[in-house]
Amino acid sequence: MSLPDPHLKRPFDILLSSAGLILSSPIWLLVAVAIKVQDGGAVLYRQDRVGRDGRLFTALKFRSMIPHAETRTGAVQASREDPRVTTVGAVLRATALDELPQLVNILKGDMSFVGPRALRAGEIEQNADAPVSLSAIPGYAERITVRPGLTGIAQIYAPRDVPRRSKFRYDRLYVRRQSFWLDVRLIALSFWISVRGSWEAPGSKW
Repeated sequence: MSLPDPHLKRPFDILLSSAGLILSSPIWLLVAVAIKVQDGGAVLYRQDRVGRDGRLFTALKFRSMIPHAETRTGAVQASREDPRVTTVGAVLRATALDELPQLVNILKGDMSFVGPRALRAGEIEQNADAPVSLSAIPGYAERITVRPGLTGIAQIYAPRDVPRRSKFRYDRLYVRRQSFWLDVRLIALSFWISVRGSWEAPGSKW
């Protein structure tokens, strides 16, 4: 069951995503050219993601991996120094520019600027024993009671390669403490991390 949005959250998402799409349009062109020059493949990558209350939506991203990168692996989270990531893609991921097209998803209402990360449909996590469906991990049901976010507590504070079980604890913390001013603070921190180009840096982001 969905939880109500904090006061001003949706109007703020609409205003900020609209402004972001207008102001970032020159960057879209530069990124598209760089991706095409790299390998001639598709510029945008579409993925089915799990949204609020488990509803699926199509998320847009700039392609940061080689074409058909998941033919053998399936829906598996990228790791640090993942060999599937292209040279251009490494820059995009470090600055979060690969996520720029998701401003469209925010404007449409599929996502918010702040919330738990939108997971892949059918995504699994590898552990020492056997692959585990993310939907079977404690905390999954609670985190989908809100819109997924472009950024959030887990995205900022959790190291990339920690188990999902640990990341879900951050997501549950956000669900329980969400507020408009918390969103503003997390967006400001995310902008600073993007400027520093340190989204892919080892350890905590902040």
